Amino acid sequence: MVPSFLSKSFLLHVVLVFCFLGDTTLYASDPPLTLDYYASTCPTVFDIVKKEMECAVLSDPRNAAMIVRLHFHDCFVQGCDGSVLLDDTVTLKGEKKAATNIHSLKGFGLVDQIKNIVESECPGIVSCADILTIAARDAVILVGGPYWDVPVGRKDSITANFDHANTNLPTPDENVLSIISKFLYQGLSVTDMVALAGAHTIGMARCQNFRSRIYGGFESTSVKNPISESHLSSLRSICPPIGGDNNITAMDYVTPNLFDNSFYQLLQNGEGLLNSDQDMYSSVFGIETRELVKKYAADPLAFFLQFSDSMVKMGNITNSESFFTGEVRKNCRFINT
Repeated sequence: MVPSFLSKSFLLHVVLVFCFLGDTTLYASDPPLTLDYYASTCPTVFDIVKKEMECAVLSDPRNAAMIVRLHFHDCFVQGCDGSVLLDDTVTLKGEKKAATNIHSLKGFGLVDQIKNIVESECPGIVSCADILTIAARDAVILVGGPYWDVPVGRKDSITANFDHANTNLPTPDENVLSIISKFLYQGLSVTDMVALAGAHTIGMARCQNFRSRIYGGFESTSVKNPISESHLSSLRSICPPIGGDNNITAMDYVTPNLFDNSFYQLLQNGEGLLNSDQDMYSSVFGIETRELVKKYAADPLAFFLQFSDSMVKMGNITNSESFFTGEVRKNCRFINT
């Protein structure tokens, strides 16, 4: 039950969410994606992506988180259509320089590398959007995460949306209600949101994105023990009050290169690195999200199963316009000419 003094705010949020949902066209794929889309035209594509991702993650485990983040940032703008991969041109303004992307997205070169090999094997057949989606699945597996089947058949968009990149994607200091709204806009549930946030069990964050957390609410949410206090001291040495914006640290300092459920255990301990993550557990509005955090912290299998389901659901977000007017790009950075 929502406390009485919060009811009006909570109900207003619910109303706003449904109003927001009324404007969206981003839902499950139409026409549907299939598992055997490339069975006759490029049967080796999954093996190619897997091999390249194995080499990339072996050389640097951070490549796994980079590819997963690229996929997420792609799907939340125009659906999973490879728009995030487009470079700026005289006639097209891409998404890479949006505030939400410019400092946080890497891995474009790895996607290019995979695309080049796929093109040499199956020219003009496999979209960049599909390559990125498959690579994200393989990235998770390679650092200990779950497997899921990847439906394919996406087209690459011939457009990008700089403005939507700035408005659709969650930000590090955003509150839980606002982030819920952004996920609902994509047709994703609160459960999907909490499960997909678990990808922060791998990857790094910039000082600029967690400074307000470590000099703000971290001490009030974290458990008072020597380990937590030592960790906070370490974070402040990495990220001073002024300067060092590009200094980085792991979002899950316990097992930074392993895809597991320790991210949720850190939230329970009040040690989430980003305000947006910790808010799922600590916010008075986070009634449902708090219970899900507890569930995934206690049950890694439940987390893995839901993460797999939610990744498929997110990967199925399409924009009808992109699907029917899109193409298979020869170069992931530019539309075909």
